[in-house]
Amino acid sequence: MQRTISRRAFLAQATVAAGTVPFATAAEPLRTIVGTQLYGWGQYYQREGRQLTAHLNEVLSAVRDAGYDYAETSLNVAEPEANTRLAGLMRSKGLKTVCLYSGGRLHEADKHEETVARLLSAAKAASAAGFSVLNCNPDPVGRDKSDTELATQTLALRKLGEGLKQLGMSLGVHNHTPEMKNGAKEYHANLRNTPASSVGFCYDVHWVFRGGVPPADALRDYGSRIVSWHLRQSRDKIWWEDLDTGDIDYAAIAAHAKREQLPPVYTVELALEGGTKITRSVVENHRRSRDFVRRVFGA
Repeated sequence: MQRTISRRAFLAQATVAAGTVPFATAAEPLRTIVGTQLYGWGQYYQREGRQLTAHLNEVLSAVRDAGYDYAETSLNVAEPEANTRLAGLMRSKGLKTVCLYSGGRLHEADKHEETVARLLSAAKAASAAGFSVLNCNPDPVGRDKSDTELATQTLALRKLGEGLKQLGMSLGVHNHTPEMKNGAKEYHANLRNTPASSVGFCYDVHWVFRGGVPPADALRDYGSRIVSWHLRQSRDKIWWEDLDTGDIDYAAIAAHAKREQLPPVYTVELALEGGTKITRSVVENHRRSRDFVRRVFGA
């Protein structure tokens, strides 16, 4: 497999290509909806020597035609008005404005307030354009964060969550591998040390599973705080090319979500890694994944 663009590098570019699409009206209230993260689409395009951002119109049309309600990509912090243009582009394709994704250096004592302010400034434009959820994964630092840094980070998450709440948006804390080290110390700190009233959980099932926390434990501990989901599958611990049966028992997760009436905001996030076997196109894999969510989650 060719080397693929990193998630953070892709998300830094993803909203730039929205162009000059005019403002659109606010989104409809949330109900059971299924979207797709554009990161996986970008990996397929990059393998073909193309940049997804140069083909965003084409991709969003394919997202719609595959049966998805929305696409999730990054919050443009550098140019808040670009979030408005992105919303207009999505609506022009018949897609809803639902979730955006961000990072942020929230652990720095002398800079976290500035980081939160910049995120909220961009979120204000996104909220006005109809987006309702911000999934935030605090930036890693290449080592374990100290207790002092984690305390600063949870303070920043509280401030971000309260600010988003005032804008009519929900905050979902997301994680990758770094947060799951040392018994998932950072993962737990981000949620145990913040109020559920303003800081929710973006449950990326596979990243939590890969980090050593069984899905049932995550649902027990933080299921009531879920504001959105990221769905991916693996077989023998290697990411599978579509969302299907595999290492994670999604039928059990779906039964729990239905029984507990958890927010049905499901984002399919396919991704490729070194051992991923690719036998189908990006469009076919996302279409098949959409069918899987329909069968298993009833959505």
